[in-house]
Amino acid sequence: MLLKPTVKLEKITDISVGLLKKLNITALILDVDNTLSTHHGMVLCDGLENWLQVMADNGIKLVILSNSTKKRVKPFAEKINLDYLSTGLKPLFIGYLRALKRLGVSRKNVAIVGDQIFTDVLGGNCCLLKTILLTPIKPESSLRFRFKRKLEKIVYKIYKIENYKG
Repeated sequence: MLLKPTVKLEKITDISVGLLKKLNITALILDVDNTLSTHHGMVLCDGLENWLQVMADNGIKLVILSNSTKKRVKPFAEKINLDYLSTGLKPLFIGYLRALKRLGVSRKNVAIVGDQIFTDVLGGNCCLLKTILLTPIKPESSLRFRFKRKLEKIVYKIYKIENYKG
């Protein structure tokens, strides 16, 4: 079950405080590309600023963990005033462990949020974190990503992954 997320949702703003409380989550590790913005984009997804404020108002700790370089992640993280880790090497353990240390929260209370099964979900599950899989904001066009997305469709069918209905 390493490829099955704890929860599947459509978009970041579908993550409610109520859902986090139900899952006993007090901190989130957030991917950037196709999670908070389009792939390599700087425009925030709809409702993100308000969602970030709701999380802050409810004491939910947030950190960005991205496989992208510092040159990509730093300006985005600064734009939304979040701590970040770049070149995260997901799905390897190192990035997740660094993010956990930054958050200062027990792993049982943390979820990784991202759009990819083979990085975000696999790495999070291997680190014994809860995993929240989101639908990518916009499909990537590169051959590498198109291939990964086709493999993900197979995983969706095998594990019967569907959006959480509450």
